[in-house]
Parts: sequence; C-alpha cells; structure tokens
Amino acid sequence: MNDPYKNVYPHMVECAAEAARVARGVTAAQLPRSSHCADWDVRTLVNHWVLYTAHGLEHRALRRQLPDELTARDFTAEPGWAEAYAEQLDRAVAAWDDPAVWDGEVDIGVAKMPAADIASMVVKEMAVHGWDVAAATGQPFCVSDGAARFVLDVVDTHAELYRRYDGFADPVDVPDDAPVFERALAHSGRDPRWSTA
Repeated sequence: MNDPYKNVYPHMVECAAEAARVARGVTAAQLPRSSHCADWDVRTLVNHWVLYTAHGLEHRALRRQLPDELTARDFTAEPGWAEAYAEQLDRAVAAWDDPAVWDGEVDIGVAKMPAADIASMVVKEMAVHGWDVAAATGQPFCVSDGAARFVLDVVDTHAELYRRYDGFADPVDVPDDAPVFERALAHSGRDPRWSTA
C-alpha cells in the first residue's frame, strides 16, 4: 500500500457504489427483520452502516468528530433515506479524492490512526456490512475480485483488533477454494451461506 490514494481509493469508489445500490433495494417492511449481526435488526444495522460508512467517512477525511446529532439519528425513519445515503456516500468519497487527505493521522476519539488505515477499514465496513444488509434483505452484494482481495486483506490485518471490541465473531470455516469475498466474510466471523430463509 505504498500509495494508498492509488491503491485504496478505487476500492472505496467501487464499494460505495455497491453499498448505495443495496440500500436502494431495502424496503420499509424489511427493516424489522433480523440480520446476521447479533441482536441487530436491519434498521439498527442500516443506521450503523449509514453513520460510519458515509457520514463517518467524510468526517474522517475532514478530521472532524461525528456530532451527537448524527450518532443519535434514525436515518431509516426519514423519507428517501437510501437516496440520502447515496448522496452522502458521494460527498464522503469526494472528500477522499485528494492524495493529501491520505497523509497523516486521524483522531477517532479514543486514539489516532494513520488516515490510510482508517479509510481502508471503512471500505471494509462498506463491504461486510453491505453484505449483512444485502443478505438480510434478499439481495446479492457484488464486488470485483480486486476489491474482494482488498477487503480480505483488511479483515485479516485488523481481525484481532475487531475481535477485542466484539466487532468480529470467531472465523467461520469455508473451503480453501471458496471465492475471495466469501473468505473475507468468513474470516470476519460471518457465514457467507447465511440468509433470512
């Protein structure tokens, strides 16, 4: 990851577009459904996803903390929330479309981390929580092999940290020749075969 702008930013663009597509496919009737994430229904999952992958991503680029107004907001209660999410994703991705933004560190409140690491972890969140939302609402989540390999690498790099804070469950066994994105899901504690059925 010698040049994170060149090596990470294209995956951010791709995963954001797929996240927006999945969000547009979520219906109001699906929001009370259970999800793969323990104790989270689809509404709770979507609110977390919207907050951190769109608003959080932009705030990290601008080196600002998320205001309480956003962290307490039920985005799904607002008409047109999926379109608003897509528009916010566009703003967030645009905020990272500057090589200088990838330099230095980002204060996440409890610690400081390299900007490139933060951006990479949020791209991972777009993809794995995007899959969580898609699986809970009967949709596919599709990324290129390159993006899938990137997500797998981020999952493996930060798995111990996520497990320390209950962000990942224990790894799920999948065949060694499983598709790369399925391996990324499995390494993050998700069963890629899970569905609401």
